[in-house]
Amino acid sequence: MPRKPFVPGAALVVAAALAAGLTACTGGSDTGDETGDAKSGGTASSSPAAEPGRYQTLPEACGLPARGTLRGMLPGGDQQLSRAEAKKIYDGQPDITYDTDRRVGCRWTRETTAGTRHLSLDIQRVVSYDAAVSDDDKAQGIYDSKELAAQIPPGGSGSPSPATPSPSATKGKGTDKGGGATTNSSAGKSVDGKGKAPSGSPSEASDPSADPSTDPSADLSDSTAPRVLDDLGDAAFLNDKLVTADSGVHRDVTVVFRTSNVIVTLTYDQWSTDKTMLPDSQELQDKARSLAGELSESLSE
Repeated sequence: MPRKPFVPGAALVVAAALAAGLTACTGGSDTGDETGDAKSGGTASSSPAAEPGRYQTLPEACGLPARGTLRGMLPGGDQQLSRAEAKKIYDGQPDITYDTDRRVGCRWTRETTAGTRHLSLDIQRVVSYDAAVSDDDKAQGIYDSKELAAQIPPGGSGSPSPATPSPSATKGKGTDKGGGATTNSSAGKSVDGKGKAPSGSPSEASDPSADPSTDPSADLSDSTAPRVLDDLGDAAFLNDKLVTADSGVHRDVTVVFRTSNVIVTLTYDQWSTDKTMLPDSQELQDKARSLAGELSESLSE
């Protein structure tokens, strides 16, 4: 029986059909994978990222305080400064940081015969790397930890009234037999027998042997005690500490405030080698708060 002839056309048709079937299977598989990726991507994008903070950069810290403000915070009495000396003092010393868009700072110092004053400024821009936490919320958490560490009592105070004696301090006031000085413990000021405070910012302590560092707030009235500030930035507090050391006595006033995702820490202190001369709390606080308000306005521009 003769063999059937080989037909190339039929073979090509069969091959083409097989190829088409394989292509259809492969295409169906790819479509399924793409649908799965789209689903997962859609699920991730359905949760919007938290809002970024207002600030993306930071200003140059040493250039923020006005020159007039610095002169008031770093007084020299009758001491005359040359142009070079004034430039060195008021230009400040910038802090060394590795990323000036994340943190900047500056320090100023002036030494006089009446004591030494230091002013430091630290500005931190907070960035949250958690998509569910905004930069502002992250900054608030850092601010809260600072307030907690400073042990600031709860409550708020806008603009404190002038210092007034506490009831306990009022009872202890009076003129001693020798007509010497008595201490107004509410404001840390020395008062003479006639009820007048001596001139000059430092105050004379009636009991030089007492160690004020055992209770830093003992000489503070309600208006100058460490407290929350409700009229500065989004959140703020003020701390005041009186410390004695072998080299003398110093009062440190710190103001910390947050505005959006930026936290500003301002520290202002006065040192005296004479432990009987206590730096005045009200003066230091007033000047620190004034500068803090100036910085807040500058950052808001």
